[in-house]
Amino acid sequence: MDIKNNAITTQEVDFAQWYTDVCKKAELMDYSSVKGFIIYRPYGYAIWEQIQKYLDEKFKKVGVENVYMPLVIPSSLFQKEKDHISGFAPETLVATKGGQATLDDELIIRPTSEVLFCEHYKNIISSYRDLPKRYNQWCSVVRWEKTTRPFLRGSEFLWQEGHTMYENEEEARKDALRMLEIYDEMGRELLAVPFVKGIKTDKEKFAGAKETYSIEALMPDGKALQSGTTHYFGDGFAKAFGISYQSKDQKLATPHQTSWGVSTRLLGSIIMVHGDDNGLVLPPRVAPVQVVIVPIMQKNPDVMKKAQEYLSALEKAGIRVKLDDSDKSPGWKFAEHEMKGIPLRVEIGPRDVGQGVAVLAKRNDGSKITVQDKDVVSEAKRLLDVIHEEMYKKAFKYLLEHTTEAHSIEELGKILDRGGYAKVMWCGERECEDKIKELYQATARCLPFNQIPFEHKCLVCGKKAEKVVFFARAY
Repeated sequence: MDIKNNAITTQEVDFAQWYTDVCKKAELMDYSSVKGFIIYRPYGYAIWEQIQKYLDEKFKKVGVENVYMPLVIPSSLFQKEKDHISGFAPETLVATKGGQATLDDELIIRPTSEVLFCEHYKNIISSYRDLPKRYNQWCSVVRWEKTTRPFLRGSEFLWQEGHTMYENEEEARKDALRMLEIYDEMGRELLAVPFVKGIKTDKEKFAGAKETYSIEALMPDGKALQSGTTHYFGDGFAKAFGISYQSKDQKLATPHQTSWGVSTRLLGSIIMVHGDDNGLVLPPRVAPVQVVIVPIMQKNPDVMKKAQEYLSALEKAGIRVKLDDSDKSPGWKFAEHEMKGIPLRVEIGPRDVGQGVAVLAKRNDGSKITVQDKDVVSEAKRLLDVIHEEMYKKAFKYLLEHTTEAHSIEELGKILDRGGYAKVMWCGERECEDKIKELYQATARCLPFNQIPFEHKCLVCGKKAEKVVFFARAY
């Protein structure tokens, strides 16, 4: 953009401070009196609502039903799956009193709801006819984090968590991969964010899972952001909770389980992947306001009449549009709406009305075009699609340019210092994975599905290797 917004720090000076400035100045959130528990302001929550709407429709198309589970989990119930409790115990917030009474069975504020779903499934599954069960809930969870940052890592965050039960391993694994594909499509179609898809290493997988799959986004500072996960649990949870059913051949069988979720961490991804030194740059399909109309010399009745006509026509076309008829100056309005990342601005003044034209300004690159009055709606619709594609292509280009093969341990360090994904050949041993983290504070993000080995020896130990792993520093 031509004009720098001095209300926020530039990315080059301090990327972390830029991010915090944008979260606050664009009115996405505010801090509460408890660390890590943020207030989602209307504009920030509206972005989350667009994500909810998109995913909820996708989930229901594949047979998922929404439910709501309790906020609290009895400690005795939480203890039933050992790997699970060991993975989450350090992060739990525990209620020890109810009113004036000390609780005999302390209540854990849900960090995730596997155990609650398992307890419920035990009560409602008895036959193969009861399967599959495909439930999802939209809720908040609490994980007592030491270091917090708005949207990216909070003590409480909003999310959806799907929990399913199937007759066998094949169906369950198919479900985990199908839901991962829905998340990947969301990146392309809604957020304009390209993801790397793959399977987590055993070290990085979800506590209690047999396999964890993830979508990973790359931020402009070169760090990765885990943006969603799906998990195949096998029958471990089901056995721990005594869930069984009578199969078609009249035998007692144990169902196989999956879970999957994304959170408001996606808002952090949108902010960082697309934002610039003037604030947010929102992809049109997730933007709460897609078009803002800014009248110039709005005391002119002809200008306001035309602005109202545009408002009505754009609304009728299904576009989320706002008319800014506040008494602030046009320049102030331009800066404010750029800060909030509104994808397209319609400028209309007395001269434009007289000539039968309007000016359309794109937020993503600052370019402007003048269009005929009759073409404002059609051009707005076209440009919103153009903006989405341009934003996705820009992010995808950055991803490709910052994904690099590492052929030596020294080269790996240089790639990570520069920022981005380092493609590493790995023998599969935990010791080598740990060594990279020890040396460079980088973690294995995933083993990408499209495995194309470029060497046949482990980068760390030199032993035979056939696995490609993406390493990066991460949020």
